Amino acid sequence: MFGGFAGAKNPSGTDWGEQMLNTAASKTIRHLFTQSESVEVSVRCFPSSKLLQGSIDSFKMSGRGLVIRREFRAEEMSFETDAVSLDFGSILKGQLTLKQPTQAIAQVVLTEADINDAFKAQLVRKRLENLSVPALSELSGGQPISFTDVQVTLQPNDRIKLFAKADLSDRGLIPISMTSTLTVDRRRRILFKDSQFEPDAVPEPLRDISQTLTTALDEILNNMVDLDRFNLDGVTMRINRLETQGKKLIFSGYAQIERVPNNP
Repeated sequence: MFGGFAGAKNPSGTDWGEQMLNTAASKTIRHLFTQSESVEVSVRCFPSSKLLQGSIDSFKMSGRGLVIRREFRAEEMSFETDAVSLDFGSILKGQLTLKQPTQAIAQVVLTEADINDAFKAQLVRKRLENLSVPALSELSGGQPISFTDVQVTLQPNDRIKLFAKADLSDRGLIPISMTSTLTVDRRRRILFKDSQFEPDAVPEPLRDISQTLTTALDEILNNMVDLDRFNLDGVTMRINRLETQGKKLIFSGYAQIERVPNNP
């Protein structure tokens, strides 16, 4: 029965086994994201009889306008695996279950707007607001400090400009301006290297205090952007390199896929 099914072709020439896989994969992958503008999935398995052993040749996914954990948007995301071993029984149920973990080549594209929106997310704001920073206690009179209104501008050669405000309660809002080079540490952390205070964007009477606050913010940022806090369910992302291209920040690396959600 399955032999006849697997060998059949639809009018467009697509193998029915691949069509069944693509349908199950599309439904499953969409579950990874809170929202998505488009998700395209392509699964290759030839001949389809290999499905009986749960073996497929490759798995590709590309998506646009993908929202992760309700607050983090990616303009584009794609990944591609080599051969993958699946549980055949799950395929018949319209699901995908891995027999063993697999790796995929991955790329993620963030726009400048995506990055700035991420700084407004609750997960990020709680690491920037109401902070007790011992090195700044004299400036704040011992009160917590909040860094707000973060705005990032992407620059060539993997550099950024960052503008923010520091709320010192009794001293009001102090503008902060800096430039940094984005680098990758241990394939999972984004570091702000070679950071420099930009005095021209700060009123002269506030420059000394602003420079001190800029140094503190730089240290906070370098301990904050860790991909392990933003992983998809069952998927761990790792970065090999990043680069700025116009108003986009492009990450290239790989994804370690331990499992695929089966409850779309």
